[in-house]
Amino acid sequence: MTEKIALTVEEAADFTGIGRNTLRQLIRCDMMPTLKIGRKVLIRTEDLDRFLELNRGINLRNQAEVHPLRQLN
Repeated sequence: MTEKIALTVEEAADFTGIGRNTLRQLIRCDMMPTLKIGRKVLIRTEDLDRFLELNRGINLRNQAEVHPLRQLN
């Protein structure tokens, strides 16, 4: 079976252990890049891994501490 290249917010929350509301807040504040298809919001697994590595040891609920992962243009 092939690994997914993108996860929904719910899948990303289950995968990482980060709460869905915390992930949604990070997305709303442009800390985590997403791909939107209609109403569906997807997070690339590559971006999720990079975001977690960049913010290792940081309280993700404190936005002043979080290092944003910027969307590539």
